[in-house]
Amino acid sequence: MARMRYWKITPEEAGALEYDREKLVNWEIKCALPDQSSFVGVFLYRRGTPFDYESVRGVCMYHNNVGKDVAGRVAGMLAERYGGKRIEKGERMFLKGSDEPYGGDEIGSLASAVESEIGGKAVISLEFEGATAEELAGCGMPEAKLLPIPGG
Repeated sequence: MARMRYWKITPEEAGALEYDREKLVNWEIKCALPDQSSFVGVFLYRRGTPFDYESVRGVCMYHNNVGKDVAGRVAGMLAERYGGKRIEKGERMFLKGSDEPYGGDEIGSLASAVESEIGGKAVISLEFEGATAEELAGCGMPEAKLLPIPGG
């Protein structure tokens, strides 16, 4: 079955979604500051995130043009929420072995928390595998925000 990505989902929209969590393979929250030049991203890949030559399981974060204080506050909030061993590399932070949230309510709540932490606006992307567009539409996924992944 094809892979499908839904993008530009708001925290409120995500919080109302009820889908088969096993079919969600990746998600990302990108929270930009009002000037749009600085942002923090939080993401999770079900099969792990590449880190050097290994795959790390757990919640991850990246940032661009934000101060260490902002990045540190978000990283601390993530560690408090999900646990795991904190590993940093450049502008990326991994919570190796952390809890892995896959529900729309959990992801929407996290996006709202990141918004509050940095004073920005979050958008969410959700990527599914093994589900049809019709099945996901029946779960409340907005058809207008569907981006089929070619060859996926």
